[in-house]
Amino acid sequence: MTLRFAMDLRPLRRRDFRLLYTAMTVTSFGSFITYVTIPYQISKMTNDPLQVGLIGICELVPLVFMGFIGGAYADYLDRRVLVRGAEVAQMALTGFLLANVAFGTPKLWLLYLVAAVSAAVDGMQRPALEGLTPRLVPPEEIPASSALASLRHQFSGLLGPTVAGLLIAAFGAGQGLAWVYGIDLATFAVSLVCLSLMKAVPPPEMADRPSLSSVATGLKYAWSRPELMGTYLVDINAMAFGMPQALFPFLADKLGGPAVLGLLYAALSGGSFLATVTSRWTTRVHRHGLAVVVAAGLWGVGIIVFGFAHSLWLALFGLLLAGAADMVSGIFRSTIWNQTIPDHLRGRLAGIEMLSYSAGPLLGGVRSGGMARWVGSAGSVVWGGVLCVVGTIALAAALPKFVAYDGRDGLARKEAEEAERAALVAASAQEVAA
Repeated sequence: MTLRFAMDLRPLRRRDFRLLYTAMTVTSFGSFITYVTIPYQISKMTNDPLQVGLIGICELVPLVFMGFIGGAYADYLDRRVLVRGAEVAQMALTGFLLANVAFGTPKLWLLYLVAAVSAAVDGMQRPALEGLTPRLVPPEEIPASSALASLRHQFSGLLGPTVAGLLIAAFGAGQGLAWVYGIDLATFAVSLVCLSLMKAVPPPEMADRPSLSSVATGLKYAWSRPELMGTYLVDINAMAFGMPQALFPFLADKLGGPAVLGLLYAALSGGSFLATVTSRWTTRVHRHGLAVVVAAGLWGVGIIVFGFAHSLWLALFGLLLAGAADMVSGIFRSTIWNQTIPDHLRGRLAGIEMLSYSAGPLLGGVRSGGMARWVGSAGSVVWGGVLCVVGTIALAAALPKFVAYDGRDGLARKEAEEAERAALVAASAQEVAA
């Protein structure tokens, strides 16, 4: 691999970014193990794709509600404290999952309840986590930090599902699940230590108090920016139609069993990993909106290939292609967000971003599970991929300003907005002093 395509590692030279990166890498590994195991556990308890897909409904409502609240608080409080508090809460929830399989017969309702509460906690944590990065690295390193965050996610997505599948295959759905949840529980100790070693990240000066008015300010700002609305709508379309993960437990049975289940999840992350480690080229692309549209369309193509596959290797190839395309889309969407949104709005806009990239997969789980009852699991995957491609083309036609967006213009606008706010803060300080 030449330097031209190698990753840009400059953000890792910064101490607090390294600590945050280490914390989130370890905890993401454990979370991916649980992310695979809950749908598997429900599939074995119910043998119903729709009930697996209903996890998305349980998670969607608290995620939407808490995403706005979490975004408002991320602009008002120390973002590091919010991230650390959420880690403690997630650790407690993982303890409940472990107890559910270790003592007596597992309760289905508890799995849905933990999924819902975990989504609410994620809604509080994610905006603060997303808002930390622009405070820890300079603007010119934002694309590199986005790629590194993606690498962290894909590393965890590769290793976590693979470990989960191997444990379940080796120890069975009883003891194997206890091991899975136990490993996830242990990862939180590492993340909490790293987060505690980070320096405080105080809120911006003149931070808005959390309120309905402050939430509305963030929504109005997002609505006024076509490049932001484009990132939200294109990704929601791609995930709502093209996300097939609710069907993985059922398709894995046809392709080889529980060990294959981990490979299906890992293949998406594997494609994303390959795209990430060769991502230096993304710093030379300025038409970020067009890049997001093309990548979303390729995601749909990969899902179609996966749906038509009758062999494990072709299925993995389709998922690798889809994962790589999704990663490219994610890099450019994250770059648009972090290079253009002023810091005093970063938490609230991160809450909206979280809803855009989280609501789509959750809706996709319900869509794919429900459609599978009518056209089968493979048919549901294929039709979802087709609808994803058609929807992406329609959105590109309806959002010409998004397709034409140039990242250099967005960065210049952010600098002007930050300078204007700094002037307001200085003027207010002078009034108070007088």
